[in-house]
Amino acid sequence: MRRRFRWDKKYLYWGVTAFCVIAASILFYLIISSFPIIAKGVSKIFSILSPFIWGIVITYLLSPVMHGLERLFSGGKKSGAVNSSRKAKTSRVFAVLISEILLILLIVAFVYLIIPQLYSSIETIVVNSPAYFNKAIDWIRVKLADYPRAEEYVISSLENLSQNLIEAIRDKVLPSLGNVVTGVTTGVFVVVKGVYNLIIGIIVSIYLLANVEVALGGCRKVLYSIFPVESAENIRSSLKFVDKTFMDFIVGKLLDSAIIGLICYIVCALINIPYALLVSVIVGITNIIPFFGPFIGAIPSALIILLVDPVKCLIFIIFIIILQQIDGNIIGPKILGSSVGVNGFWIMFAIIIGGGLFGFTGMLLGVPLFVVFYTAIKNVVERTLKKNDLPVEIESYKNLDYIDTATREIHTK
Repeated sequence: MRRRFRWDKKYLYWGVTAFCVIAASILFYLIISSFPIIAKGVSKIFSILSPFIWGIVITYLLSPVMHGLERLFSGGKKSGAVNSSRKAKTSRVFAVLISEILLILLIVAFVYLIIPQLYSSIETIVVNSPAYFNKAIDWIRVKLADYPRAEEYVISSLENLSQNLIEAIRDKVLPSLGNVVTGVTTGVFVVVKGVYNLIIGIIVSIYLLANVEVALGGCRKVLYSIFPVESAENIRSSLKFVDKTFMDFIVGKLLDSAIIGLICYIVCALINIPYALLVSVIVGITNIIPFFGPFIGAIPSALIILLVDPVKCLIFIIFIIILQQIDGNIIGPKILGSSVGVNGFWIMFAIIIGGGLFGFTGMLLGVPLFVVFYTAIKNVVERTLKKNDLPVEIESYKNLDYIDTATREIHTK
């Protein structure tokens, strides 16, 4: 009599597990091998949606201005409140229009007032660079006349640098002039596309600013329809914290950098620093980057001034040191607050990682993004400690020897 086949659940379990592992491995390999195609597709989607992304970014940056103007026009009433009165609608319309006009005026001022002067300054540096170089050598010879070895070493280094620049121009720049037409065509296309994205972005932002409560209400409606109420509330609270962290940091940094750039220009113009506008724009823009910004901006600015007047270069360096001390101890804390919530090591870590992954944007947004992750991890850690009846203060763990597993009592060294 033949024995009936009997299933062994253990072998069935291992067979299903092996199949799932193999299938997951094959799927992972297919995803990795298709990553360039996926990345290209994602890039294409972002390129198509870029005008709307610009509009969302403009809306996000202008919303505080719009709400402030709306409160001003409505007599101090809280903006964003549901109010269908004629006065409220009129206040919203004027607030949106003035916010957009301020943005357009800022762009026009940058394009027509600052960019031509920056171009003129850079062109003058390029044209007069041989004269600046000879002047710098003469100044070094005078100052190091009593130290012939040091004079010979410094002048030799400068001559080697000059020779390298000449060779780079001869071997790389001149041969590539044949591609000028292509480069100009590409540049014009990029400019036209950028203008198109900006115009559509402004139109999108006007609609979003005028209907910001409707847009946010729709997002909340979707949120509460997908998640349970408790989970939706946690997500909403987290997003509110993320919004406050990013908005406070970005707006504060932009305002702080604008003030620093303006102070730098006024002082440099008063003491006749060469290329005052150019170096002030460099200092102001790089000051947006936390921690490393002052150094990144001061070094190229000092080198530009050094080519024209070494004495003014020394004065500029001293002034920048004083200005950064004022910014770090007075202006910055008044605008941004005394701290972002993490110490200097983690700020430096966030800037290096963000800059390495996403360039300038990563260096700017790395700090608030890290603050969000840091706060989330901190909340999880503290909630777990409280659940285990353990203290959350860092002082309790500085001299920790062991914790009694029965009483949860902390014993120090």
